Amino acid sequence: MKMLELCPEDRPREKMAAKGAEALSNAELLAILLRTGSGGHNAVETAQMLLRLSGGRLSALAQMSTDRMRSIGGIGQSKAITIAAALELGKRFCCEVENTEKTSITSPEMIYRMMLKEIRGLPHEECWVLYLNRANYVIGRERMSKGGLDATIVDIKMIVRNALDKLASGVILTHNHPSGNPMPGTTDINTTGQLKRALSTFGISLVDHIILCDDRFYSFSDESMTIV
Repeated sequence: MKMLELCPEDRPREKMAAKGAEALSNAELLAILLRTGSGGHNAVETAQMLLRLSGGRLSALAQMSTDRMRSIGGIGQSKAITIAAALELGKRFCCEVENTEKTSITSPEMIYRMMLKEIRGLPHEECWVLYLNRANYVIGRERMSKGGLDATIVDIKMIVRNALDKLASGVILTHNHPSGNPMPGTTDINTTGQLKRALSTFGISLVDHIILCDDRFYSFSDESMTIV
């Protein structure tokens, strides 16, 4: 069915204008980005096919390549790029930390909630570092590296240099395990010890190393793991 054949209240643009974006389904919001359908399918039906391709998960869609999106009839390069750009904007919006600088970090779960927006659904490992001042406020956050399925690089010299540049008093190291198992391996433990020693040389504390998964995390601090 063509969009013009739908009742006005069922057309995504008109529905959003009348009721607001929160009243629209994911497929309807995507349809606004797609603008038109193709091959006998309207924009909403095309969006529904795209969502099925991602298992119904926006997090999976955000990781999908534009080439993969283009496997859906009616989605060309321009539409695929528009969707990818919109999802990236949404991700960046969620990850803004304008409020975290005013909040003292008091638990590993706070870091987990903060970083979950960055790592949820990733098929590869990433290493992120948070820099804290003396009051445990976040004064900086950056992705240090992207790796493969079961490893990523932790550049200890770079972390120390950046901590000094930011006049940080503490550092929290985080990385994700795409496998879903947050337990640290031997490399994780050894790297944590190396970073702790390097930072302590300059009077900077390694506050924690948190291994993140989509639905759980492991905190070296919480587990009282002794790092030497």
